[in-house]
Amino acid sequence: MPLFFLLLLSPLPGLAERSHQEDFRFCGERNQTENSSVIYEHGPPTISIENTAQALIIKRPFLPNHRNTYCKYNLPLPLGRYRFCVYWFKPNMTLKLVYGKQHFLLRKDLSCNNIRSKENQKTEKNNSSIFNVSYIMKGTKNTSLESRPDFFFPATPENMPVWEEDVEKELSDLDRLMGRSPAAAAGAPVHRTFRNKLQEFEKKLAKVEFEGQNRTFGQAAMHATVLRIEPGHAPQDMAFASQREEGKEVHSFTVDLPSSLFMKVKDKEDMVEHRVLLMDINSQTMFQDENSSRVLGDKVVGISLVDTVVANLSDPVVLTFFHNQLPRNVTPLCVFWQEDATTNVGNWNSYGCTTVKGDKRTDCRCNHLTYFAVLMVSSPEITYIHRAYLSIITYIGCLISALASICTIFFLYFRSKQRDQITSMHIHMNLLCAIFLLDINFLISEHLASSSSEATCRAGGLFLHFSLLSCLTWMGIEGYNLYRLVIEVFNAYHNHFLLKLCLVGWGVPFFCVTLIFFANWTNYGPFSIPVYESIGGKSTNATM
Repeated sequence: MPLFFLLLLSPLPGLAERSHQEDFRFCGERNQTENSSVIYEHGPPTISIENTAQALIIKRPFLPNHRNTYCKYNLPLPLGRYRFCVYWFKPNMTLKLVYGKQHFLLRKDLSCNNIRSKENQKTEKNNSSIFNVSYIMKGTKNTSLESRPDFFFPATPENMPVWEEDVEKELSDLDRLMGRSPAAAAGAPVHRTFRNKLQEFEKKLAKVEFEGQNRTFGQAAMHATVLRIEPGHAPQDMAFASQREEGKEVHSFTVDLPSSLFMKVKDKEDMVEHRVLLMDINSQTMFQDENSSRVLGDKVVGISLVDTVVANLSDPVVLTFFHNQLPRNVTPLCVFWQEDATTNVGNWNSYGCTTVKGDKRTDCRCNHLTYFAVLMVSSPEITYIHRAYLSIITYIGCLISALASICTIFFLYFRSKQRDQITSMHIHMNLLCAIFLLDINFLISEHLASSSSEATCRAGGLFLHFSLLSCLTWMGIEGYNLYRLVIEVFNAYHNHFLLKLCLVGWGVPFFCVTLIFFANWTNYGPFSIPVYESIGGKSTNATM
Protein backbone atom coordinates (compact mmCIF):
# COMPACT_ATOMS: atom_id res chain seq x y z
CA MET A 1 0.00 0.00 0.00
CA PRO A 2 1.75 3.20 -1.12
CA LEU A 3 2.28 6.05 1.33
CA PHE A 4 2.77 9.61 0.14
CA PHE A 5 3.62 12.32 2.66
CA LEU A 6 1.68 15.54 2.25
CA LEU A 7 4.60 17.89 1.92
CA LEU A 8 2.13 19.89 -0.12
CA LEU A 9 0.77 21.42 3.05
CA SER A 10 3.69 23.84 3.32
CA PRO A 11 3.58 26.60 0.67
CA LEU A 12 6.61 26.63 -1.56
CA PRO A 13 8.64 29.80 -2.26
CA GLY A 14 7.48 31.82 -5.21
CA LEU A 15 3.94 30.45 -5.12
CA ALA A 16 2.45 32.67 -2.42
CA GLU A 17 0.65 34.76 -5.00
CA ARG A 18 -1.17 31.61 -6.21
CA SER A 19 -2.66 30.82 -2.81
CA HIS A 20 -6.10 30.34 -4.38
CA GLN A 21 -4.93 27.10 -6.04
CA GLU A 22 -5.24 23.73 -4.39
CA ASP A 23 -2.30 22.42 -2.39
CA PHE A 24 -2.90 18.84 -3.51
CA ARG A 25 -4.90 17.09 -6.22
CA PHE A 26 -5.73 13.40 -6.63
CA CYS A 27 -7.47 12.22 -9.82
CA GLY A 28 -8.61 8.86 -11.10
CA GLU A 29 -11.34 6.96 -12.91
CA ARG A 30 -13.98 4.77 -11.29
CA ASN A 31 -16.32 2.19 -12.80
CA GLN A 32 -19.78 2.82 -11.39
CA THR A 33 -21.54 -0.51 -11.86
CA GLU A 34 -24.44 0.12 -9.47
CA ASN A 35 -26.10 2.90 -7.52
CA SER A 36 -23.43 4.16 -5.16
CA SER A 37 -22.51 7.10 -2.99
CA VAL A 38 -19.58 9.09 -1.67
CA ILE A 39 -18.96 8.78 2.06
CA TYR A 40 -16.97 11.40 3.95
CA GLU A 41 -16.08 10.09 7.40
CA HIS A 42 -13.66 10.54 10.25
CA GLY A 43 -10.31 8.85 10.06
CA PRO A 44 -6.80 9.06 11.49
CA PRO A 45 -4.67 12.12 10.69
CA THR A 46 -4.50 11.15 7.04
CA ILE A 47 -6.37 11.73 3.83
CA SER A 48 -7.41 8.34 2.49
CA ILE A 49 -9.36 7.45 -0.63
CA GLU A 50 -10.93 4.00 -0.84
CA ASN A 51 -13.12 2.66 -3.64
CA THR A 52 -15.75 -0.07 -3.45
CA ALA A 53 -18.58 -1.01 -5.77
CA GLN A 54 -21.05 0.56 -3.33
CA ALA A 55 -19.22 3.76 -2.33
CA LEU A 56 -16.24 6.03 -2.76
CA ILE A 57 -14.98 6.53 0.81
CA ILE A 58 -12.93 9.61 1.71
CA LYS A 59 -11.63 9.96 5.26
CA ARG A 60 -10.43 13.06 7.09
CA PRO A 61 -10.27 14.04 10.82
CA PHE A 62 -13.40 15.76 12.21
CA LEU A 63 -14.11 17.56 15.44
CA PRO A 64 -13.71 15.39 18.58
CA ASN A 65 -17.48 15.21 19.16
CA HIS A 66 -18.02 14.09 15.55
CA ARG A 67 -15.65 11.18 15.55
CA ASN A 68 -18.46 8.65 15.24
CA THR A 69 -20.22 10.35 12.35
CA TYR A 70 -20.00 10.31 8.64
CA CYS A 71 -21.57 12.18 5.75
CA LYS A 72 -23.09 10.47 2.73
CA TYR A 73 -23.90 11.86 -0.72
CA ASN A 74 -25.55 9.99 -3.58
CA LEU A 75 -23.49 9.80 -6.75
CA PRO A 76 -25.06 10.68 -10.11
CA LEU A 77 -26.55 8.35 -12.67
CA PRO A 78 -26.30 6.79 -15.28
CA LEU A 79 -23.86 4.00 -14.62
CA GLY A 80 -20.51 3.95 -16.35
CA ARG A 81 -16.95 5.12 -15.96
CA TYR A 82 -16.52 8.47 -14.22
CA ARG A 83 -13.50 10.70 -13.90
CA PHE A 84 -13.16 12.26 -10.44
CA CYS A 85 -10.68 14.50 -8.64
CA VAL A 86 -10.14 15.24 -4.95
CA TYR A 87 -8.68 18.67 -4.13
CA TRP A 88 -7.04 19.66 -0.85
CA PHE A 89 -6.96 23.28 0.35
CA LYS A 90 -4.60 23.93 3.23
CA PRO A 91 -5.91 27.30 4.60
CA ASN A 92 -9.08 25.76 6.02
CA MET A 93 -8.33 22.02 5.68
CA THR A 94 -11.07 21.50 3.11
CA LEU A 95 -11.53 18.73 0.56
CA LYS A 96 -13.43 19.23 -2.67
CA LEU A 97 -14.65 16.32 -4.79
CA VAL A 98 -15.40 16.79 -8.48
CA TYR A 99 -17.22 13.68 -9.70
CA GLY A 100 -18.14 13.89 -13.35
CA LYS A 101 -20.03 17.16 -13.60
CA GLN A 102 -21.00 17.29 -9.93
CA HIS A 103 -19.11 19.09 -7.16
CA PHE A 104 -19.08 18.08 -3.48
CA LEU A 105 -17.54 20.35 -0.85
CA LEU A 106 -16.25 18.08 1.92
CA ARG A 107 -15.66 20.38 4.86
CA LYS A 108 -14.34 19.56 8.31
CA ASP A 109 -17.56 20.81 9.90
CA LEU A 110 -19.66 18.20 8.03
CA SER A 111 -21.90 20.74 6.35
CA CYS A 112 -24.24 18.24 4.70
CA ASN A 113 -27.84 17.21 5.18
CA ASN A 114 -27.22 13.50 5.64
CA ILE A 115 -25.25 12.89 8.85
CA ARG A 116 -25.59 9.50 10.47
CA SER A 117 -24.02 7.52 13.24
CA LYS A 118 -21.11 5.41 12.14
CA GLU A 119 -22.60 2.41 13.92
CA ASN A 120 -25.57 2.60 11.53
CA GLN A 121 -23.28 2.54 8.52
CA LYS A 122 -23.52 -0.87 6.87
CA THR A 123 -21.71 -0.66 3.59
CA GLU A 124 -20.72 -3.92 1.99
CA LYS A 125 -17.17 -3.53 0.79
CA ASN A 126 -16.42 -5.06 -2.59
CA ASN A 127 -13.12 -3.41 -3.38
CA SER A 128 -12.80 -1.99 -6.87
CA SER A 129 -9.66 -0.47 -8.34
CA ILE A 130 -9.24 3.17 -9.29
CA PHE A 131 -7.76 3.54 -12.78
CA ASN A 132 -5.56 6.17 -14.43
CA VAL A 133 -4.51 7.53 -11.05
CA SER A 134 -2.37 10.64 -10.76
CA TYR A 135 -1.60 13.14 -8.04
CA ILE A 136 0.22 16.44 -7.87
CA MET A 137 1.56 18.41 -4.95
CA LYS A 138 1.91 22.15 -5.02
CA GLY A 139 5.13 23.08 -6.77
CA THR A 140 5.81 19.56 -8.09
CA LYS A 141 5.09 17.70 -11.29
CA ASN A 142 2.13 15.44 -11.89
CA THR A 143 2.86 11.83 -10.83
CA SER A 144 1.07 8.72 -12.11
CA LEU A 145 0.29 5.76 -9.84
CA GLU A 146 -0.66 2.17 -10.40
CA SER A 147 -4.31 1.16 -10.21
CA ARG A 148 -5.34 0.22 -6.68
CA PRO A 149 -8.56 0.27 -4.64
CA ASP A 150 -7.16 2.49 -1.85
CA PHE A 151 -4.61 5.26 -1.33
CA PHE A 152 -3.36 6.88 1.87
CA PHE A 153 -1.64 10.25 2.35
CA PRO A 154 -0.42 10.81 5.94
CA ALA A 155 -0.28 14.44 7.07
CA THR A 156 2.92 16.09 8.31
CA PRO A 157 3.09 17.07 12.03
CA GLU A 158 2.58 20.78 11.38
CA ASN A 159 -0.71 20.00 9.66
CA MET A 160 -2.18 17.83 12.38
CA PRO A 161 -5.57 19.10 13.54
CA VAL A 162 -5.53 21.56 16.45
CA TRP A 163 -8.19 20.91 19.09
CA GLU A 164 -9.65 23.32 21.61
CA GLU A 165 -7.71 21.65 24.43
CA ASP A 166 -4.43 22.54 22.68
CA VAL A 167 -5.47 26.20 22.46
CA GLU A 168 -6.51 26.34 26.12
CA LYS A 169 -3.16 24.91 27.21
CA GLU A 170 -1.22 27.41 25.11
CA LEU A 171 -3.38 30.23 26.46
CA SER A 172 -2.64 29.17 30.05
CA ASP A 173 1.10 29.37 29.38
CA LEU A 174 0.74 32.88 27.96
CA ASP A 175 -1.42 33.92 30.90
CA ARG A 176 1.22 32.78 33.39
CA LEU A 177 3.91 34.62 31.44
CA MET A 178 1.93 37.87 31.51
CA GLY A 179 1.19 37.40 35.20
CA ARG A 180 4.79 38.15 36.10
CA SER A 181 5.67 41.37 37.85
CA PRO A 182 6.94 44.22 35.64
CA ALA A 183 10.43 43.84 37.13
CA ALA A 184 10.56 40.11 36.41
CA ALA A 185 9.15 40.63 32.90
CA ALA A 186 11.68 43.29 31.98
CA GLY A 187 14.39 42.44 29.49
CA ALA A 188 14.66 41.40 25.86
CA PRO A 189 14.81 37.59 26.50
CA VAL A 190 11.44 37.55 28.29
CA HIS A 191 9.84 39.72 25.63
CA ARG A 192 11.30 37.51 22.91
CA THR A 193 9.86 34.43 24.61
CA PHE A 194 6.46 36.08 24.88
CA ARG A 195 6.43 37.16 21.23
CA ASN A 196 7.42 33.67 20.07
CA LYS A 197 4.71 32.06 22.19
CA LEU A 198 2.17 34.60 20.97
CA GLN A 199 3.02 33.84 17.34
CA GLU A 200 2.70 30.10 17.97
CA PHE A 201 -0.63 30.72 19.68
CA GLU A 202 -1.92 32.69 16.69
CA LYS A 203 -0.94 29.82 14.40
CA LYS A 204 -2.95 27.42 16.55
CA LEU A 205 -5.95 29.75 16.49
CA ALA A 206 -5.76 29.82 12.70
CA LYS A 207 -6.20 26.02 12.57
CA VAL A 208 -8.23 25.18 15.66
CA GLU A 209 -11.25 22.95 15.09
CA PHE A 210 -14.51 24.26 16.55
CA GLU A 211 -18.22 24.40 15.81
CA GLY A 212 -20.18 27.50 14.92
CA GLN A 213 -19.18 30.85 13.46
CA ASN A 214 -17.02 32.01 16.37
CA ARG A 215 -15.32 30.69 19.46
CA THR A 216 -13.83 32.51 22.45
CA PHE A 217 -11.05 31.12 24.62
CA GLY A 218 -10.42 32.90 27.91
CA GLN A 219 -8.06 33.13 30.85
CA ALA A 220 -7.53 35.74 33.58
CA ALA A 221 -5.35 38.16 31.62
CA MET A 222 -6.06 37.14 28.06
CA HIS A 223 -9.01 36.24 25.83
CA ALA A 224 -8.89 35.11 22.22
CA THR A 225 -11.80 35.05 19.78
CA VAL A 226 -11.84 33.38 16.37
CA LEU A 227 -14.39 34.68 13.86
CA ARG A 228 -15.03 32.36 10.94
CA ILE A 229 -15.93 33.76 7.51
CA GLU A 230 -17.58 31.07 5.46
CA PRO A 231 -16.35 30.63 1.88
CA GLY A 232 -18.40 32.08 -0.93
CA HIS A 233 -19.95 34.85 1.17
CA ALA A 234 -19.95 38.31 -0.36
CA PRO A 235 -17.72 40.81 1.50
CA GLN A 236 -19.70 42.71 4.12
CA ASP A 237 -19.10 44.68 7.28
CA MET A 238 -18.51 42.65 10.43
CA ALA A 239 -18.95 43.75 14.05
CA PHE A 240 -17.80 42.23 17.33
CA ALA A 241 -18.53 43.30 20.91
CA SER A 242 -16.65 42.06 23.97
CA GLN A 243 -18.30 41.14 27.23
CA ARG A 244 -18.75 43.94 29.75
CA GLU A 245 -16.25 43.88 32.63
CA GLU A 246 -17.54 45.73 35.67
CA GLY A 247 -15.12 47.43 38.03
CA LYS A 248 -12.40 47.95 35.43
CA GLU A 249 -11.20 51.16 33.85
CA VAL A 250 -12.16 49.86 30.41
CA HIS A 251 -15.64 48.30 30.60
CA SER A 252 -15.74 46.80 27.11
CA PHE A 253 -14.80 47.38 23.50
CA THR A 254 -16.29 46.87 20.05
CA VAL A 255 -14.64 46.17 16.71
CA ASP A 256 -16.16 47.16 13.36
CA LEU A 257 -14.44 45.57 10.37
CA PRO A 258 -15.22 47.15 6.98
CA SER A 259 -16.09 45.10 3.92
CA SER A 260 -13.00 46.49 2.17
CA LEU A 261 -10.93 44.39 4.57
CA PHE A 262 -12.29 41.18 3.06
CA MET A 263 -11.91 42.46 -0.49
CA LYS A 264 -8.20 41.76 -0.09
CA VAL A 265 -8.93 38.05 -0.16
CA LYS A 266 -11.78 38.04 -2.67
CA ASP A 267 -9.56 36.64 -5.43
CA LYS A 268 -8.94 33.44 -3.49
CA GLU A 269 -10.83 30.23 -4.23
CA ASP A 270 -14.44 30.28 -3.08
CA MET A 271 -14.07 27.29 -0.78
CA VAL A 272 -11.23 28.81 1.22
CA GLU A 273 -12.36 29.81 4.70
CA HIS A 274 -11.01 33.01 6.23
CA ARG A 275 -10.58 33.75 9.91
CA VAL A 276 -10.33 36.94 11.93
CA LEU A 277 -8.41 36.69 15.21
CA LEU A 278 -9.21 39.04 18.10
CA MET A 279 -6.83 39.11 21.07
CA ASP A 280 -8.07 40.78 24.26
CA ILE A 281 -5.07 41.28 26.56
CA ASN A 282 -5.61 42.81 30.01
CA SER A 283 -1.96 43.32 30.84
CA GLN A 284 0.59 45.79 29.52
CA THR A 285 3.51 43.84 30.95
CA MET A 286 4.77 42.64 27.57
CA PHE A 287 3.91 45.86 25.74
CA GLN A 288 6.10 48.29 27.64
CA ASP A 289 8.19 50.81 25.73
CA GLU A 290 11.32 52.65 26.86
CA ASN A 291 9.26 55.62 28.06
CA SER A 292 7.11 53.44 30.35
CA SER A 293 4.01 54.78 28.61
CA ARG A 294 0.71 54.07 30.31
CA VAL A 295 -2.09 52.37 28.40
CA LEU A 296 -5.75 52.98 29.23
CA GLY A 297 -6.92 50.20 31.55
CA ASP A 298 -3.89 48.04 30.59
CA LYS A 299 -6.05 46.97 27.65
CA VAL A 300 -4.32 45.82 24.44
CA VAL A 301 -6.47 44.53 21.57
CA GLY A 302 -4.98 42.58 18.67
CA ILE A 303 -6.80 42.18 15.34
CA SER A 304 -5.50 40.11 12.43
CA LEU A 305 -6.74 38.35 9.31
CA VAL A 306 -5.16 34.91 9.01
CA ASP A 307 -2.55 34.57 6.24
CA THR A 308 -3.19 38.13 5.03
CA VAL A 309 -1.22 41.33 5.64
CA VAL A 310 -3.68 44.21 5.98
CA ALA A 311 -2.51 47.80 5.48
CA ASN A 312 -3.68 51.02 3.81
CA LEU A 313 -7.38 50.18 3.98
CA SER A 314 -9.70 52.54 2.12
CA ASP A 315 -12.22 52.27 4.98
CA PRO A 316 -10.78 52.27 8.50
CA VAL A 317 -11.17 49.58 11.12
CA VAL A 318 -13.07 51.16 14.03
CA LEU A 319 -12.09 50.05 17.52
CA THR A 320 -14.21 51.63 20.27
CA PHE A 321 -13.19 51.55 23.94
CA PHE A 322 -15.83 52.21 26.61
CA HIS A 323 -14.23 53.51 29.80
CA ASN A 324 -14.66 55.70 32.86
CA GLN A 325 -14.51 59.48 32.69
CA LEU A 326 -10.90 60.51 32.05
CA PRO A 327 -9.14 63.26 34.05
CA ARG A 328 -9.12 66.66 32.38
CA ASN A 329 -5.35 66.73 32.12
CA VAL A 330 -5.18 63.39 30.27
CA THR A 331 -5.69 63.03 26.53
CA PRO A 332 -6.28 59.59 24.93
CA LEU A 333 -4.25 58.74 21.86
CA CYS A 334 -4.87 55.67 19.68
CA VAL A 335 -1.63 53.80 19.03
CA PHE A 336 -0.40 50.45 17.75
CA TRP A 337 2.53 48.31 18.85
CA GLN A 338 5.55 48.44 16.55
CA GLU A 339 8.41 46.06 17.26
CA ASP A 340 11.94 45.98 15.90
CA ALA A 341 12.62 42.40 14.82
CA THR A 342 16.39 42.75 15.28
CA THR A 343 16.44 44.23 18.79
CA ASN A 344 13.08 42.89 20.05
CA VAL A 345 12.39 46.36 21.43
CA GLY A 346 8.96 47.80 20.73
CA ASN A 347 7.31 51.17 20.97
CA TRP A 348 3.86 52.70 20.55
CA ASN A 349 3.16 54.48 17.26
CA SER A 350 0.10 56.45 16.15
CA TYR A 351 0.77 56.42 12.39
CA GLY A 352 -2.32 55.49 10.40
CA CYS A 353 -4.66 55.89 13.38
CA THR A 354 -7.10 58.69 14.16
CA THR A 355 -8.45 59.33 17.66
CA VAL A 356 -12.04 60.46 18.25
CA LYS A 357 -12.57 61.30 21.91
CA GLY A 358 -15.90 61.14 23.72
CA ASP A 359 -16.95 61.58 27.34
CA LYS A 360 -16.78 57.89 28.23
CA ARG A 361 -15.63 56.34 24.96
CA THR A 362 -12.70 56.61 22.58
CA ASP A 363 -12.91 55.62 18.91
CA CYS A 364 -9.75 54.47 17.15
CA ARG A 365 -9.94 54.54 13.35
CA CYS A 366 -6.95 52.77 11.83
CA ASN A 367 -6.10 51.71 8.28
CA HIS A 368 -4.26 48.51 9.22
CA LEU A 369 -4.42 45.53 11.58
CA THR A 370 -2.10 44.81 14.49
CA TYR A 371 -2.14 45.25 18.30
CA PHE A 372 -3.89 48.46 19.39
CA ALA A 373 -4.27 50.39 22.63
CA VAL A 374 -5.17 53.86 23.91
CA LEU A 375 -2.17 55.75 25.24
CA MET A 376 -2.71 58.14 28.15
CA VAL A 377 -0.97 61.41 27.25
CA SER A 378 -0.61 63.89 30.10
CA SER A 379 -1.19 67.47 29.05
CA PRO A 380 -0.89 70.65 31.17
CA GLU A 381 -4.12 72.19 32.32
CA ILE A 382 -3.68 75.44 30.38
CA THR A 383 -6.53 77.09 28.52
CA TYR A 384 -6.14 79.13 25.35
CA ILE A 385 -6.71 82.38 27.26
CA HIS A 386 -4.08 81.52 29.87
CA ARG A 387 -1.64 80.58 27.13
CA ALA A 388 -2.16 83.96 25.49
CA TYR A 389 -1.53 85.73 28.80
CA LEU A 390 1.61 83.69 29.44
CA SER A 391 2.89 84.47 25.94
CA ILE A 392 2.39 88.20 26.54
CA ILE A 393 4.24 87.99 29.86
CA THR A 394 7.09 86.11 28.15
CA TYR A 395 7.41 88.72 25.40
CA ILE A 396 7.36 91.58 27.90
CA GLY A 397 10.03 89.87 30.03
CA CYS A 398 12.30 89.31 27.02
CA LEU A 399 11.86 92.93 25.88
CA ILE A 400 12.72 94.24 29.34
CA SER A 401 15.78 91.98 29.44
CA ALA A 402 16.92 93.14 25.99
CA LEU A 403 16.41 96.85 26.79
CA ALA A 404 18.16 96.49 30.15
CA SER A 405 21.10 94.78 28.43
CA ILE A 406 21.45 97.62 25.90
CA CYS A 407 21.24 100.30 28.59
CA THR A 408 23.80 98.51 30.74
CA ILE A 409 26.17 98.11 27.79
CA PHE A 410 26.11 101.86 27.11
CA PHE A 411 26.54 102.63 30.79
CA LEU A 412 29.59 100.35 31.08
CA TYR A 413 31.04 101.70 27.85
CA PHE A 414 31.05 105.30 29.08
CA ARG A 415 32.16 104.21 32.55
CA SER A 416 35.14 102.31 31.11
CA LYS A 417 36.50 105.54 29.60
CA GLN A 418 36.82 107.03 33.09
CA ARG A 419 38.75 104.10 34.63
CA ASP A 420 42.04 102.38 33.92
CA GLN A 421 40.91 98.84 34.74
CA ILE A 422 38.53 98.10 31.86
CA THR A 423 39.02 94.33 31.35
CA SER A 424 36.24 93.31 33.73
CA MET A 425 33.86 95.85 32.23
CA HIS A 426 34.53 94.56 28.73
CA ILE A 427 33.78 91.03 29.93
CA HIS A 428 30.48 92.30 31.38
CA MET A 429 29.70 94.04 28.09
CA ASN A 430 30.32 90.86 26.06
CA LEU A 431 28.07 88.85 28.37
CA LEU A 432 25.34 91.47 28.02
CA CYS A 433 25.73 91.37 24.23
CA ALA A 434 25.23 87.59 24.31
CA ILE A 435 22.13 87.98 26.50
CA PHE A 436 20.77 90.67 24.15
CA LEU A 437 21.27 88.40 21.11
CA LEU A 438 19.56 85.53 22.93
CA ASP A 439 16.54 87.70 23.81
CA ILE A 440 16.17 89.04 20.28
CA ASN A 441 16.51 85.60 18.68
CA PHE A 442 13.98 84.15 21.11
CA LEU A 443 11.48 86.91 20.32
CA ILE A 444 11.67 86.42 16.55
CA SER A 445 12.05 82.60 16.58
CA GLU A 446 8.28 81.94 16.55
CA HIS A 447 7.80 84.17 13.51
CA LEU A 448 10.75 82.53 11.73
CA ALA A 449 9.33 79.07 12.49
CA SER A 450 5.98 79.96 10.94
CA SER A 451 7.70 81.40 7.86
CA SER A 452 7.12 79.63 4.57
CA SER A 453 10.84 79.81 3.83
CA GLU A 454 12.70 76.80 5.18
CA ALA A 455 16.04 78.58 4.78
CA THR A 456 14.84 81.45 6.98
CA CYS A 457 13.68 79.01 9.64
CA ARG A 458 16.99 77.16 9.49
CA ALA A 459 18.96 80.40 9.84
CA GLY A 460 16.85 81.40 12.84
CA GLY A 461 17.53 78.09 14.56
CA LEU A 462 21.25 78.37 13.88
CA PHE A 463 21.55 81.89 15.35
CA LEU A 464 19.38 80.97 18.34
CA HIS A 465 21.73 78.08 19.11
CA PHE A 466 24.77 80.34 18.65
CA SER A 467 23.32 82.98 21.00
CA LEU A 468 22.55 80.43 23.70
CA LEU A 469 26.03 78.88 23.54
CA SER A 470 27.63 82.35 23.58
CA CYS A 471 25.63 83.31 26.64
CA LEU A 472 26.70 80.17 28.49
CA THR A 473 30.34 80.59 27.43
CA TRP A 474 30.55 84.20 28.63
CA MET A 475 28.97 83.17 31.92
CA GLY A 476 31.83 80.72 32.32
CA ILE A 477 34.33 83.45 31.45
CA GLU A 478 32.76 85.68 34.12
CA GLY A 479 33.38 82.95 36.66
CA TYR A 480 36.99 82.58 35.56
CA ASN A 481 37.51 86.35 35.73
CA LEU A 482 36.16 86.41 39.28
CA TYR A 483 38.59 83.63 40.21
CA ARG A 484 41.44 85.59 38.62
CA LEU A 485 40.63 88.77 40.53
CA VAL A 486 40.25 87.03 43.90
CA ILE A 487 42.94 84.32 43.77
CA GLU A 488 45.50 85.62 41.27
CA VAL A 489 45.63 89.09 42.75
CA PHE A 490 49.36 89.67 42.29
CA ASN A 491 49.80 87.72 39.06
CA ALA A 492 46.72 88.76 37.11
CA TYR A 493 48.29 90.30 34.03
CA HIS A 494 48.27 88.39 30.72
CA ASN A 495 49.26 89.57 27.26
CA HIS A 496 46.28 90.22 24.97
CA PHE A 497 44.03 88.82 27.68
CA LEU A 498 40.79 90.38 26.40
CA LEU A 499 41.46 89.21 22.84
CA LYS A 500 41.96 85.64 24.04
CA LEU A 501 38.74 85.78 26.04
CA CYS A 502 36.81 87.05 22.99
CA LEU A 503 38.22 84.22 20.87
CA VAL A 504 36.95 81.73 23.44
CA GLY A 505 33.65 83.49 24.19
CA TRP A 506 32.59 83.90 20.56
CA GLY A 507 34.84 81.42 18.75
CA VAL A 508 33.87 78.25 20.64
CA PRO A 509 30.09 78.70 20.05
CA PHE A 510 30.74 79.56 16.39
CA PHE A 511 32.88 76.45 15.96
CA CYS A 512 30.27 74.20 17.61
CA VAL A 513 27.40 75.56 15.53
CA THR A 514 29.41 75.31 12.31
CA LEU A 515 30.46 71.74 13.07
CA ILE A 516 26.87 70.66 13.76
CA PHE A 517 25.61 72.42 10.63
CA PHE A 518 28.12 70.78 8.30
CA ALA A 519 27.73 67.38 9.98
CA ASN A 520 24.00 67.41 9.18
CA TRP A 521 22.40 70.63 8.06
CA THR A 522 18.91 69.24 8.79
CA ASN A 523 19.69 69.59 12.51
CA TYR A 524 18.53 73.18 12.07
CA GLY A 525 15.16 73.90 10.55
CA PRO A 526 11.44 73.29 11.08
CA PHE A 527 10.47 70.45 13.38
CA SER A 528 6.83 69.75 14.30
CA ILE A 529 5.65 68.02 17.45
CA PRO A 530 2.02 67.32 18.49
CA VAL A 531 0.76 69.38 21.41
CA TYR A 532 -2.33 67.87 23.04
CA GLU A 533 -5.00 70.05 24.53
CA SER A 534 -6.85 68.92 27.64
CA ILE A 535 -9.93 70.89 26.59
CA GLY A 536 -11.81 69.23 23.78
CA GLY A 537 -9.18 66.58 23.18
CA LYS A 538 -7.69 68.52 20.27
CA SER A 539 -4.12 68.42 19.11
CA THR A 540 -2.10 70.98 17.20
CA ASN A 541 1.33 70.87 15.64
CA ALA A 542 3.87 73.12 17.30
CA THR A 543 6.67 74.01 14.91
CA MET A 544 10.14 74.62 16.30
